[in-house]
Amino acid sequence: MELRQLRHALVLAETLNFTRAAERLHMAQPPLSTSIRKLEEELGVVLFERLTTGLKTTPAGEAVLRQARRVLFFVDEVRRAAREGDSGEHGVLRVGFTGSSTYVLMPRLIRAFRAAYPRVELQIDEATTSELLRRLEAQTLDVALVAYPVLETTTASVTPLQEGRMMLAVGADSALGKRGEISLAELADEPFIIHSRTMAPNMHALTLSAFHAAGVQPRVVQEATQVQTILRLVESGLGVGLVADFVARYVGEGVRLLRVADVPDHLRMGLALAVLPDATTATARNFCALAYSLFPLARPAPSSEEGSDG
Repeated sequence: MELRQLRHALVLAETLNFTRAAERLHMAQPPLSTSIRKLEEELGVVLFERLTTGLKTTPAGEAVLRQARRVLFFVDEVRRAAREGDSGEHGVLRVGFTGSSTYVLMPRLIRAFRAAYPRVELQIDEATTSELLRRLEAQTLDVALVAYPVLETTTASVTPLQEGRMMLAVGADSALGKRGEISLAELADEPFIIHSRTMAPNMHALTLSAFHAAGVQPRVVQEATQVQTILRLVESGLGVGLVADFVARYVGEGVRLLRVADVPDHLRMGLALAVLPDATTATARNFCALAYSLFPLARPAPSSEEGSDG
Protein backbone atom coordinates (compact mmCIF):
# COMPACT_ATOMS: atom_id res chain seq x y z
CA MET A 1 0.00 0.00 0.00
CA GLU A 2 1.31 3.45 -0.93
CA LEU A 3 0.38 6.89 0.33
CA ARG A 4 -0.51 7.98 -3.19
CA GLN A 5 -3.14 5.22 -3.33
CA LEU A 6 -4.76 6.59 -0.19
CA ARG A 7 -4.78 10.09 -1.67
CA HIS A 8 -6.33 8.70 -4.86
CA ALA A 9 -9.07 7.00 -2.85
CA LEU A 10 -9.83 10.14 -0.83
CA VAL A 11 -10.18 12.33 -3.90
CA LEU A 12 -12.36 9.70 -5.56
CA ALA A 13 -14.55 9.61 -2.44
CA GLU A 14 -15.02 13.37 -2.69
CA THR A 15 -15.93 13.37 -6.37
CA LEU A 16 -17.47 9.88 -6.77
CA ASN A 17 -16.43 10.15 -10.39
CA PHE A 18 -13.23 8.72 -11.93
CA THR A 19 -12.99 11.43 -14.59
CA ARG A 20 -13.32 14.34 -12.16
CA ALA A 21 -11.01 12.68 -9.64
CA ALA A 22 -8.36 12.12 -12.30
CA GLU A 23 -8.59 15.77 -13.32
CA ARG A 24 -8.12 16.92 -9.73
CA LEU A 25 -5.15 14.59 -9.33
CA HIS A 26 -3.66 15.73 -12.65
CA MET A 27 -3.47 12.19 -13.98
CA ALA A 28 -5.18 10.06 -16.60
CA GLN A 29 -8.23 8.01 -15.68
CA PRO A 30 -6.84 4.49 -16.46
CA PRO A 31 -3.91 4.77 -13.99
CA LEU A 32 -6.35 6.03 -11.34
CA SER A 33 -8.66 3.06 -11.92
CA THR A 34 -5.67 0.72 -11.67
CA SER A 35 -4.51 2.38 -8.43
CA ILE A 36 -7.94 1.96 -6.79
CA ARG A 37 -8.30 -1.63 -8.01
CA LYS A 38 -4.89 -2.60 -6.62
CA LEU A 39 -5.70 -0.94 -3.29
CA GLU A 40 -8.97 -2.87 -3.06
CA GLU A 41 -7.20 -6.12 -3.92
CA GLU A 42 -4.54 -5.54 -1.27
CA LEU A 43 -7.08 -4.68 1.41
CA GLY A 44 -9.44 -7.46 0.36
CA VAL A 45 -12.51 -5.20 0.35
CA VAL A 46 -14.51 -3.17 -2.15
CA LEU A 47 -14.13 0.53 -1.40
CA PHE A 48 -16.45 1.85 -4.07
CA GLU A 49 -19.63 0.30 -5.40
CA ARG A 50 -19.90 0.80 -9.17
CA LEU A 51 -23.50 1.74 -10.02
CA THR A 52 -25.13 2.77 -13.28
CA THR A 53 -25.65 6.22 -11.74
CA GLY A 54 -22.05 6.54 -10.56
CA LEU A 55 -19.95 5.50 -7.59
CA LYS A 56 -21.01 4.94 -4.00
CA THR A 57 -18.67 4.47 -1.05
CA THR A 58 -19.23 1.12 0.68
CA PRO A 59 -19.37 0.80 4.51
CA ALA A 60 -15.92 -0.82 4.39
CA GLY A 61 -14.76 2.03 2.20
CA GLU A 62 -16.00 4.61 4.73
CA ALA A 63 -14.01 2.90 7.48
CA VAL A 64 -10.87 2.70 5.35
CA LEU A 65 -11.15 6.32 4.20
CA ARG A 66 -11.63 7.53 7.76
CA GLN A 67 -8.32 5.95 8.73
CA ALA A 68 -6.68 7.09 5.49
CA ARG A 69 -7.40 10.71 6.44
CA ARG A 70 -5.68 10.15 9.76
CA VAL A 71 -2.68 8.48 8.13
CA LEU A 72 -2.19 11.33 5.67
CA PHE A 73 -2.71 13.92 8.39
CA PHE A 74 0.11 12.47 10.48
CA VAL A 75 2.35 12.10 7.42
CA ASP A 76 1.83 15.80 6.74
CA GLU A 77 2.51 16.55 10.41
CA VAL A 78 5.83 14.69 10.22
CA ARG A 79 6.81 16.80 7.23
CA ARG A 80 5.62 19.98 8.95
CA ALA A 81 7.49 19.16 12.17
CA ALA A 82 10.67 18.48 10.21
CA ARG A 83 10.29 21.79 8.44
CA GLU A 84 9.03 24.03 11.23
CA GLY A 85 9.65 22.31 14.54
CA ASP A 86 6.90 21.70 17.09
CA SER A 87 6.52 25.19 18.52
CA GLY A 88 3.63 26.17 16.26
CA GLU A 89 5.25 29.55 15.62
CA HIS A 90 5.42 28.96 11.87
CA GLY A 91 3.21 27.30 9.31
CA VAL A 92 -0.45 27.44 8.40
CA LEU A 93 -3.59 27.41 10.55
CA ARG A 94 -6.94 26.69 8.87
CA VAL A 95 -9.74 28.34 10.84
CA GLY A 96 -13.44 27.93 10.12
CA PHE A 97 -16.07 30.19 11.62
CA THR A 98 -19.81 30.65 11.73
CA GLY A 99 -21.31 34.07 11.07
CA SER A 100 -22.37 34.83 14.64
CA SER A 101 -18.75 34.54 15.81
CA THR A 102 -17.81 37.63 13.81
CA TYR A 103 -19.49 39.97 16.32
CA VAL A 104 -17.10 39.62 19.29
CA LEU A 105 -15.35 36.27 19.44
CA MET A 106 -13.52 36.07 16.15
CA PRO A 107 -12.16 39.66 15.87
CA ARG A 108 -10.71 39.51 19.38
CA LEU A 109 -9.24 36.04 18.98
CA ILE A 110 -7.77 36.56 15.50
CA ARG A 111 -6.23 39.88 16.52
CA ALA A 112 -4.60 38.31 19.58
CA PHE A 113 -3.36 35.29 17.62
CA ARG A 114 -1.79 37.46 14.91
CA ALA A 115 -0.01 39.49 17.57
CA ALA A 116 1.28 36.38 19.36
CA TYR A 117 2.17 34.34 16.24
CA PRO A 118 2.86 36.77 13.39
CA ARG A 119 4.66 34.14 11.28
CA VAL A 120 1.67 31.76 11.14
CA GLU A 121 -0.38 32.06 7.97
CA LEU A 122 -4.12 32.11 8.72
CA GLN A 123 -6.53 30.59 6.21
CA ILE A 124 -10.03 31.63 7.30
CA ASP A 125 -13.29 30.29 5.89
CA GLU A 126 -16.96 30.86 6.79
CA ALA A 127 -19.60 28.11 6.84
CA THR A 128 -22.47 26.76 8.92
CA THR A 129 -21.77 24.83 12.11
CA SER A 130 -22.75 21.51 10.51
CA GLU A 131 -20.40 22.10 7.58
CA LEU A 132 -17.57 23.22 9.87
CA LEU A 133 -17.86 20.05 11.95
CA ARG A 134 -17.88 17.94 8.78
CA ARG A 135 -14.75 19.68 7.53
CA LEU A 136 -13.00 19.22 10.88
CA GLU A 137 -13.66 15.49 10.69
CA ALA A 138 -12.45 15.46 7.08
CA GLN A 139 -9.36 17.29 8.35
CA THR A 140 -9.65 20.16 5.88
CA LEU A 141 -9.86 22.53 8.88
CA ASP A 142 -7.69 22.67 12.02
CA VAL A 143 -10.06 24.54 14.34
CA ALA A 144 -13.56 26.00 14.05
CA LEU A 145 -15.65 28.59 15.87
CA VAL A 146 -19.15 27.12 15.91
CA ALA A 147 -22.61 27.86 17.28
CA TYR A 148 -23.34 26.25 20.65
CA PRO A 149 -24.88 23.97 21.85
CA VAL A 150 -23.94 21.30 19.32
CA LEU A 151 -26.72 18.72 19.21
CA GLU A 152 -25.46 16.53 16.38
CA THR A 153 -23.04 13.65 16.77
CA THR A 154 -19.42 14.64 16.19
CA THR A 155 -15.98 13.31 17.05
CA ALA A 156 -14.77 16.88 17.61
CA SER A 157 -14.16 18.22 21.09
CA VAL A 158 -16.40 21.29 21.54
CA THR A 159 -15.51 23.83 24.25
CA PRO A 160 -17.88 26.77 24.99
CA LEU A 161 -16.24 30.19 24.78
CA GLN A 162 -19.16 32.61 24.93
CA GLU A 163 -22.72 32.19 26.17
CA GLY A 164 -25.75 34.46 26.08
CA ARG A 165 -29.42 34.56 26.90
CA MET A 166 -32.01 34.55 24.14
CA MET A 167 -33.49 37.91 23.21
CA LEU A 168 -36.27 38.74 20.77
CA ALA A 169 -35.30 40.90 17.79
CA VAL A 170 -38.18 43.12 16.67
CA GLY A 171 -38.53 46.07 14.31
CA ALA A 172 -37.77 49.34 16.10
CA ASP A 173 -40.83 51.01 14.58
CA SER A 174 -43.19 48.10 15.27
CA ALA A 175 -45.72 47.91 18.09
CA LEU A 176 -43.45 45.45 19.90
CA GLY A 177 -40.53 47.85 19.53
CA LYS A 178 -41.99 49.98 22.32
CA ARG A 179 -41.75 47.10 24.79
CA GLY A 180 -38.80 46.31 27.04
CA GLU A 181 -39.74 42.72 27.80
CA ILE A 182 -41.96 40.05 26.30
CA SER A 183 -42.82 36.39 26.79
CA LEU A 184 -42.76 33.69 24.13
CA ALA A 185 -46.33 32.89 25.15
CA GLU A 186 -47.33 36.23 23.61
CA LEU A 187 -45.84 35.40 20.20
CA ALA A 188 -48.30 32.76 18.96
CA ASP A 189 -49.65 35.09 16.28
CA GLU A 190 -46.44 36.92 15.40
CA PRO A 191 -44.62 36.06 12.13
CA PHE A 192 -41.42 34.35 13.20
CA ILE A 193 -38.03 34.05 11.48
CA ILE A 194 -36.15 30.92 12.56
CA HIS A 195 -32.74 29.40 11.86
CA SER A 196 -32.82 26.99 8.94
CA ARG A 197 -33.80 23.42 9.79
CA THR A 198 -31.27 22.03 7.26
CA MET A 199 -28.44 24.57 7.33
CA ALA A 200 -28.51 25.47 11.06
CA PRO A 201 -30.24 22.48 12.69
CA ASN A 202 -28.80 23.07 16.16
CA MET A 203 -30.12 26.63 16.46
CA HIS A 204 -33.40 25.55 14.85
CA ALA A 205 -33.88 22.84 17.48
CA LEU A 206 -32.85 25.17 20.32
CA THR A 207 -35.42 27.77 19.27
CA LEU A 208 -38.21 25.22 18.99
CA SER A 209 -37.27 23.89 22.44
CA ALA A 210 -37.73 27.36 23.90
CA PHE A 211 -41.16 27.72 22.31
CA HIS A 212 -42.13 24.20 23.38
CA ALA A 213 -41.21 25.02 26.99
CA ALA A 214 -43.49 28.08 26.74
CA GLY A 215 -46.33 26.00 25.29
CA VAL A 216 -46.35 27.91 22.01
CA GLN A 217 -46.15 26.82 18.37
CA PRO A 218 -44.36 29.60 16.44
CA ARG A 219 -45.88 30.87 13.19
CA VAL A 220 -42.75 30.48 11.05
CA VAL A 221 -42.72 32.66 7.94
CA GLN A 222 -39.05 32.41 6.97
CA GLU A 223 -35.93 30.36 7.67
CA ALA A 224 -32.44 31.88 7.63
CA THR A 225 -28.96 30.42 7.96
CA GLN A 226 -27.05 33.17 9.78
CA VAL A 227 -27.99 35.51 12.62
CA GLN A 228 -27.06 38.52 10.45
CA THR A 229 -29.75 37.48 7.99
CA ILE A 230 -32.33 37.13 10.76
CA LEU A 231 -31.55 40.66 11.95
CA ARG A 232 -31.81 42.12 8.45
CA LEU A 233 -35.13 40.37 7.83
CA VAL A 234 -36.46 41.66 11.17
CA GLU A 235 -35.34 45.16 10.19
CA SER A 236 -37.19 44.83 6.89
CA GLY A 237 -40.43 44.11 8.75
CA LEU A 238 -40.80 40.45 7.78
CA GLY A 239 -41.17 39.21 11.36
CA VAL A 240 -39.40 38.68 14.69
CA GLY A 241 -36.62 36.28 15.67
CA LEU A 242 -34.58 34.99 18.60
CA VAL A 243 -30.88 35.92 18.83
CA ALA A 244 -28.24 35.87 21.57
CA ASP A 245 -27.82 38.94 23.77
CA PHE A 246 -24.13 39.31 22.89
CA VAL A 247 -25.09 40.69 19.46
CA ALA A 248 -26.89 43.65 21.10
CA ARG A 249 -24.11 46.14 20.36
CA TYR A 250 -24.15 45.27 16.68
CA VAL A 251 -27.81 45.46 15.66
CA GLY A 252 -28.88 48.25 13.33
CA GLU A 253 -31.00 51.23 14.33
CA GLY A 254 -34.02 49.51 12.81
CA VAL A 255 -33.92 46.63 15.30
CA ARG A 256 -34.60 46.44 19.03
CA LEU A 257 -33.82 43.50 21.30
CA LEU A 258 -36.37 42.65 23.99
CA ARG A 259 -35.77 40.57 27.10
CA VAL A 260 -37.67 37.27 26.96
CA ALA A 261 -39.23 36.48 30.30
CA ASP A 262 -40.14 32.81 29.91
CA VAL A 263 -37.08 31.21 28.31
CA PRO A 264 -35.67 28.52 30.64
CA ASP A 265 -32.26 29.51 31.98
CA HIS A 266 -30.56 26.40 30.55
CA LEU A 267 -31.61 27.31 26.99
CA ARG A 268 -28.76 29.58 26.01
CA MET A 269 -27.22 30.47 22.67
CA GLY A 270 -23.47 30.57 22.51
CA LEU A 271 -20.26 30.08 20.58
CA ALA A 272 -17.64 27.37 21.01
CA LEU A 273 -14.25 26.21 19.80
CA ALA A 274 -14.25 22.84 18.02
CA VAL A 275 -11.15 20.77 17.35
CA LEU A 276 -10.42 17.15 16.50
CA PRO A 277 -8.59 15.88 19.63
CA ASP A 278 -6.36 13.30 17.95
CA ALA A 279 -5.47 15.42 14.92
CA THR A 280 -4.35 18.72 16.44
CA THR A 281 -1.43 20.61 14.94
CA ALA A 282 1.02 22.68 16.97
CA THR A 283 -0.48 25.90 15.56
CA ALA A 284 -3.98 24.68 16.47
CA ARG A 285 -2.87 23.89 20.02
CA ASN A 286 -1.54 27.43 20.35
CA PHE A 287 -4.79 28.84 18.97
CA CYS A 288 -6.84 26.78 21.47
CA ALA A 289 -4.66 27.79 24.42
CA LEU A 290 -5.04 31.45 23.49
CA ALA A 291 -8.81 31.10 23.15
CA TYR A 292 -9.10 29.44 26.55
CA SER A 293 -7.07 32.23 28.15
CA LEU A 294 -9.08 35.03 26.53
CA PHE A 295 -12.53 33.65 27.30
CA PRO A 296 -13.03 32.59 30.95
CA LEU A 297 -16.09 30.49 30.07
CA ALA A 298 -13.82 28.02 28.25
CA ARG A 299 -13.53 24.66 29.98
CA PRO A 300 -12.57 21.16 28.86
CA ALA A 301 -15.47 19.38 27.14
CA PRO A 302 -15.73 15.74 25.99
CA SER A 303 -16.77 14.90 22.45
CA SER A 304 -20.42 14.03 21.88
CA GLU A 305 -19.38 10.43 21.31
CA GLU A 306 -18.47 10.40 25.01
CA GLY A 307 -21.94 11.45 26.01
CA SER A 308 -21.91 15.23 25.64
CA ASP A 309 -24.26 17.25 23.45
CA GLY A 310 -21.40 19.62 22.70
